[in-house]
Amino acid sequence: MTSRAETADRQTLYLEFDDNALLPLLFGGHNAHLARIEQQLDVSVASRGNAVSVSGQEDAIHLARDLLNGLYGRLKNGHDLELGDVDGAIRVAMSGPLPVGEDGEREGGIPVDLEQFMVRTRKKQILPRTTQQAAYLGAIDSNDLVFGIGPAGTGKTYLAVAKAVESLINGEIDRIILSRPAVEAGEQLGFLPGDMKEKVDPYLRPLYDALHDMLPGNQVAKKMENGEIEIAPLAFMRGRTLADAFVILDEAQNTTPVQMKMFLTRLGNNSRMVVTGDLSQIDLPRGTRSGLLDAVDRLDGVEGVGKVRFTAADVVRHTLVARIIRAYEKSDADALKRSQAKQPIVGNDDRN
Repeated sequence: MTSRAETADRQTLYLEFDDNALLPLLFGGHNAHLARIEQQLDVSVASRGNAVSVSGQEDAIHLARDLLNGLYGRLKNGHDLELGDVDGAIRVAMSGPLPVGEDGEREGGIPVDLEQFMVRTRKKQILPRTTQQAAYLGAIDSNDLVFGIGPAGTGKTYLAVAKAVESLINGEIDRIILSRPAVEAGEQLGFLPGDMKEKVDPYLRPLYDALHDMLPGNQVAKKMENGEIEIAPLAFMRGRTLADAFVILDEAQNTTPVQMKMFLTRLGNNSRMVVTGDLSQIDLPRGTRSGLLDAVDRLDGVEGVGKVRFTAADVVRHTLVARIIRAYEKSDADALKRSQAKQPIVGNDDRN
């Protein structure tokens, strides 16, 4: 139930919730969720019993009302609610239109019912926390090959692994194959201690971590033992045909064009591929073109291929991470402008 009181500059909405037991979860520990809504939407939120008042500018209080009602509905449906979920819901509520381009690339966002994009795994139910994450999950459902491109912390790999696990649980595929190129900051595998598994495991650790977030540890071990889940460096993909599989290539910015072509052409019947990477974090030797950039350019407009680009606005880690990424992007852009300004102008000489 909602009612409204008005003053010259600010308006107040009053909301009532019918289940007092859910309100501590809605408000968060020490009212942390309400505080975040106040901070992000520039409103004042006060609670008393099962009633909440929201004061501020008209658009902001309506946004806050819809946000609180949506989060409360999520709790009533039996879902958990963390501060990250509140941040995600705020991002979605504050987003603009979400058009779908002719090439299948989606940008921007609109407030949407995120539960239609929910991913269900053995250990948790995962909701997208930005509209681009929702677009990404939708693209994976709609295409056999999806490129997820953007900075660290945007959920590219995590959500892809979640979709893979959900597909395996539902019997849609027979196995999950997770791969990465073993290239990091110029290091060479031959100089690392141990056998091949010990050499490549550090590069694949983020994939192990994501799996353990979706499945109980004993199930991860069992499925890896019987081949339902395979984690391998990119070089191990050569010569294979990957049928009835959900295949993920992570850190794809560190592939060469030849490696990327080799990987993409492994796609077999009833299989799906997701390729993720951050084009600002290329660790290839200087002068080597990234296979991810090459593939995105070559496959532009190809039917069955989806692309979703993430930005710093989609970072779902600590809020400082997004600010760090923006600072680096600005610094890189300024450096590029300075470099271009120093380039000599070459043209026709009219004096001759």
